[in-house]
Amino acid sequence: MSTVMERFRLWSEDPYFDEETRRELAGVAGDPREIEDRFYQMLAFGTGGLRGVIGAGTNRINRYMVRLATQGLAEALRATGPDALRRGVVIAHDSRRRSAEFAREAAFTLAANGVVAHLWEGLRPTPMLSFAVRKLGAAAGIVITASHNPPEYNGYKVYWEDGGQVPPDRAGQIQAAMQAVGDIRSIRPMAEGEARTRGLLRPVPPEVDEAYYSRLLGLVSASPTQRHALRILYTPLHGTGLVPVRTVLERAGFPVEVVAEQAEPDPGFPTVAKPNPEEPEVYEIALRRAASGRPDLILATDPDADRLGVLVRDREGGYRALTGNQIGAILAEQILRSRAEAGTLPANGAVIKTIATSNLVASLCREYGVTLLETHTGFKFIGEKIKEFEETGSHEFLFGFEESYGYLAATFVRDKDAVMAALLVADAAAHHKAEGRTLLDALEAIWQRHGYFQEGLHNVTLPGRDGQARIRSLMAALRADPPRAFAGVPVAYRDDYAAGTGVEVATGRTYPLQLGRAEVLHYRFADGGFVMVRPSGTEPKLKVYVSVVGADAADAVALRDRVMADALARMGLSGGAGEPAGERIE
Repeated sequence: MSTVMERFRLWSEDPYFDEETRRELAGVAGDPREIEDRFYQMLAFGTGGLRGVIGAGTNRINRYMVRLATQGLAEALRATGPDALRRGVVIAHDSRRRSAEFAREAAFTLAANGVVAHLWEGLRPTPMLSFAVRKLGAAAGIVITASHNPPEYNGYKVYWEDGGQVPPDRAGQIQAAMQAVGDIRSIRPMAEGEARTRGLLRPVPPEVDEAYYSRLLGLVSASPTQRHALRILYTPLHGTGLVPVRTVLERAGFPVEVVAEQAEPDPGFPTVAKPNPEEPEVYEIALRRAASGRPDLILATDPDADRLGVLVRDREGGYRALTGNQIGAILAEQILRSRAEAGTLPANGAVIKTIATSNLVASLCREYGVTLLETHTGFKFIGEKIKEFEETGSHEFLFGFEESYGYLAATFVRDKDAVMAALLVADAAAHHKAEGRTLLDALEAIWQRHGYFQEGLHNVTLPGRDGQARIRSLMAALRADPPRAFAGVPVAYRDDYAAGTGVEVATGRTYPLQLGRAEVLHYRFADGGFVMVRPSGTEPKLKVYVSVVGADAADAVALRDRVMADALARMGLSGGAGEPAGERIE
């Protein structure tokens, strides 16, 4: 195995690497720590693909790492047989720096391997990529995006033939094929002209876009009058959402205004620190605009339009942010109630959520008599469940969501879809407005029936090799001295997904966990609340989740903050208390 300095010298000196790359590395030649950070490891093929800071090096995202990942994908497809090469791979990209370049590198690398590349030339959101894979009958898909990360990041996500994120076994094949490439210089992308002449580079036909819009519009149930009465202000946060979100809302008959300052795609995301609809500060411009227009809803999507944030106008004329858990509960209740009233709620209906997501929806599912299933964190696991339902006929999918602002209510897409979610939130709000309610009133009604749940998340950023060691140390310390309570709330069950076993704390009884192995510690309270700790699968972060149930909303917020503060204190961390309701703790 080559050393850090050997890899550095190769990338700095060999003419295979372009002049920009070599010049960038020459600028860090006197900085051993920077060199080590760039070359001490290969950028990991993690949750669905690669994600990292844009730059030169094996631990960065760049055209050469995109080539390497694409070579791994091509080998995985070749192993399935020649038909996969003919069906090809659909490629989309977002508005980030180098996204278009990376998409083309992937296409030309596929072509060099005899794999057809269906390339979208313009911006497209991640959920449209998922749809297109299914619509075109492709063998796989690639989307170049770093989702909601800061501007210095980009990424490479892989989808399989069902339109879902690449499953773990296939991801393992891709990773193994990447590692088997002895010399990255052996990867030689095909020239564009040759790829087009040989039919290995093809545009995605516009009919795919129209088919996606048509399927989305079929989900709307509010009357035309109800839709027209709802006023929406929307911001795409400089990402891919502008065209698809505005298109479906306007075609559905919802009056929508776009925040002009954040409408155009811009890789620098100049009006926000991070283009993340979970962050309160991204709404500052929209809120200033709302002061005069007084829309019922403010909607925001992240750069690849798979996450949706929602602000709701309250009865005093201000705006309150809904958390991902709260949006999910409102949408689940709307879907279940409307289908129950129409007599179309199936006996084998199922809602899917991740274990990091609030258990408020569990009580809702019991109310409507449908099954709730849980998965590990990551929407790819929800997509895998949908595929399992199709193969076994065990359940009919109704709705899936995760706390990180991702939602799905139909199977023609197999990943979280903020375009779909924007339409569903607008539809639900129109129904409630027609009956004199807001989405805040709808949430209060759910709380009154099922308990006042409040959730929070604290991210601890720990980059580099030292950060990885620190994360392992924190997880080991929790295992060595497991908490029996947080802020006075007893832990009823302690689940260690790395070990695959759980413990009933009061009795010491152990039980096997049904989900697969993962680096997750989950401390469950008797009332449905929990504390959960896990490393991020896409960023150098340790994530601490809290969910609690209180006597009322204010009591739940106060309890959430106490539990979070205690959880962080046990790990020698700080922060987490005193955050206002409706915001995520960051």
